[in-house]
Amino acid sequence: MKLFNRSGGILLHPSSLPGPYGIGDLGPQAYRFVDWLVSTGCKLWQVLPLGPTGYGDSPYQCFSAFAGNPYLISLDALLEDGLLTQDDLTDLPAFKSSLVEYGQLIPWKLKILQKAFSRLPSVSDQMSQDFEKFRAGNASWLDDYALFMSLKEANGGGPWSDWDESLRKREPAAMEKARTDHREDILRYSFYQFLFFRQWHRLRRYANERDIKIIGDIPIFIAYDSADAWANPELFFLDEKSLPTVVAGVPPDYFSETGQLWGNPLYRWDVHKASGYVWWLERFRSVLNFVDVVRLDHFRGFAGYYEIPYGAPTAETGQWMTGPGKDFFNTVSRELAGAENGTLPIIAEDLGVITPDVVELRDGFNLPGMKILQFGFSGADNSFLPHNYSTNCVAYTGTHDNDTAIGWFESAPPEERTFALRYLNSDGSDFAWDLIRAVWSSVAVYAVAPMQDILSLGTEGRMNFPSRLGGNWEWRMQEDNLDEALAERLREFNELYLR
Repeated sequence: MKLFNRSGGILLHPSSLPGPYGIGDLGPQAYRFVDWLVSTGCKLWQVLPLGPTGYGDSPYQCFSAFAGNPYLISLDALLEDGLLTQDDLTDLPAFKSSLVEYGQLIPWKLKILQKAFSRLPSVSDQMSQDFEKFRAGNASWLDDYALFMSLKEANGGGPWSDWDESLRKREPAAMEKARTDHREDILRYSFYQFLFFRQWHRLRRYANERDIKIIGDIPIFIAYDSADAWANPELFFLDEKSLPTVVAGVPPDYFSETGQLWGNPLYRWDVHKASGYVWWLERFRSVLNFVDVVRLDHFRGFAGYYEIPYGAPTAETGQWMTGPGKDFFNTVSRELAGAENGTLPIIAEDLGVITPDVVELRDGFNLPGMKILQFGFSGADNSFLPHNYSTNCVAYTGTHDNDTAIGWFESAPPEERTFALRYLNSDGSDFAWDLIRAVWSSVAVYAVAPMQDILSLGTEGRMNFPSRLGGNWEWRMQEDNLDEALAERLREFNELYLR
C-alpha cells in the first residue's frame, strides 16, 4: 500500500462516532463508518491521538504516549467475547447522543470494564494465553503504565508529583512493594490495554483490507502527569521534587497577546541524542503499529521550541531554544521500520509562525506539510489558497482546532468573507461544500475534511476551542448522518478530481 497516493479522506475521532454507550467506540458503528467511507470513494480516515485521556479529556494530554484509550473499548465486542452479559448493561445511563458527557461516562464505563476483567478467568483459555502474550510483548511500556495507573488510582487520581517521595523517585524497595500490593490492579489496567489493542487492530485490518489508510497523530510533547514522565524523568527537565523547571508553549502572537502556556515538560534533547533517540524510536514504532501514516503535531518544535519558566503566569517570559533538527530525523529515517523507499510515513503539522529552518527541515526530509483553507482568505498571495499549493502537502478545509467551515464563515471578518466568496465563486449558501470542492480539486496529494464540514454543521459541531478550559472533545455525530445521498455527493468529488 503506497503511502502518498492522491486520495481524499475524513477527519473523525472514534469518540465522535454514534452509539448507545455515551461515547463513540471501536464497535459496530466504527465498522459501519469504514463501510460508508468506502462507499464515498475516500481512502483516508484521520483520527486524533488514541491514548488514554487525562486532564480536560484531551487526546493531546494522555497518561501514556504508548497506551490506548480504554473509553473507546467496544462493549458490544465484550458481549460477543463473553466478558459481559446484557444484565451488566441494565443500568445504562440516559446519555445524550449529541455529545460525550465525560463526567458521567468515565465512572460508568470503568465499572463495566472492571466487570469484564473479573470474568477473564471464566472465558476461554485462548484469551488468557493471548493476554499473557500481549503483556510479554509490550512489557517495555505496559509494566510502567499499568503500575502508574494503579498508583494514581490508589492516590485518589492526583498527579504523581503528590505521591510519596519513594514512589516519585521510583526507589527499588518501594517499587517492589507497590507491584506486590497492586498486583490485581496492574493486571486490570493491563487487561484494558489488551482489549483496546485487540479491538483496534481488528478495526484497522478491516479498514486496510478495504483500501482505507488510517492517519494517526503524535503530539510532540507528553503530559506531565503521565507514565512517560514518571518512568523516564531523566529525559525531561525536572527538578529534585520531580517538578518541571521549564514547560512548553508558544509566544504572544496575532491570536493571543500573552501567548499560549501549554505546561508540558520539555525534553532534554542532549540526553535523547546520547541514547540514539531510543525513546522516540519506540514511540514512532508504537504509533505506526496503530496507524499507517502519522501527523507529527507542532513540527516546528523539532527545529526550535519555546521554553517558559515553570510557574510563569503566561507565555510572555519564554525564550526560543534549538531543537534536535536534522540529526533527529536522520536517525528516524535510518531506524524506522515502515519507511517506504526512503519516504517517512509522516505529515508535518507546520502551522503557525514558520521560519526558514522549519521549512528546510520539512523539505529536507520530503515531508508533506498542512494547508488549511480556512486560513487562506486574506488575499491572493496567501499560501493557504489552493493555487499556491504544491503537490507534497495535505489540504484541509479545517481541523479539530478550528471552527467548522460554516462557523468560520458566519464569524469571519467581512473582508475575508467577501474574498472567500469571490475566490470560490460562491453565493455562500453551501459554503462548507464549496471549501470541500476547492480542497479536493487542488494538487495536494491528500485532501481531508472534518466530518462536521461534510455534514455542513455550524459552530455547534466544533471539536476543540484551544483557549477554553472544559467543554471540548465532546462532539458526536448522529446515527442517521451516514446516508447514501451524502456518500454519493462525496463520491462525485473523489471521481471528478481523481481521488
